[in-house]
Amino acid sequence: MTHKIKNYINAHQDAINLLNDNIEVIEKICEKVIFSLNNGGKLFFMGNGGSAADAQHLAAEFVGRFRRERKPLAAIALTTDTSILTAIGNDYGYDQVFRRQIEALATSNDIVFGLSTSGNSANVIEGIKAAKSKNITTVGFLGKDGGALKNMVDMDMLIPLNETSYVQEMHILAGHIICEIVESELFDDKL
Repeated sequence: MTHKIKNYINAHQDAINLLNDNIEVIEKICEKVIFSLNNGGKLFFMGNGGSAADAQHLAAEFVGRFRRERKPLAAIALTTDTSILTAIGNDYGYDQVFRRQIEALATSNDIVFGLSTSGNSANVIEGIKAAKSKNITTVGFLGKDGGALKNMVDMDMLIPLNETSYVQEMHILAGHIICEIVESELFDDKL
């Protein structure tokens, strides 16, 4: 058992090293998020399964707080309203659950984050398409080869691994880094 635990930790450390390849894109995401929030924009997060949980986690960090006591920042996880999700899924199909919410709620000052470990989640793709049609900045937190989303989003934070758990762990780490940078840039001089 000890050997298996050590192997998992070592593989996780290898995944963290892959995150170093994304430093420039993380910086660009931070800049866009800061600009959006300073100009009345909102952050929208969407994903499926574990990525849905990650979407909720990241939205909560912005609305609540990450490390600093500060005013809440506008962020919404599109994965949480069961009435909306089931109504859209029933009436239009599951691939439309994010598209319809983006069409209804998002504006050009916003940023839409699509989390997909395969890069091929049909409903996330449709959500990104809706954002692009409204000239909204899009970010992909992706895995594997980035799938179809890699070439659709404005910025892709890609962890090129097939193991879903490692990809999701890096997505949360990158999200936490973004939260830290955004908080420090927006609030450090105001504390």
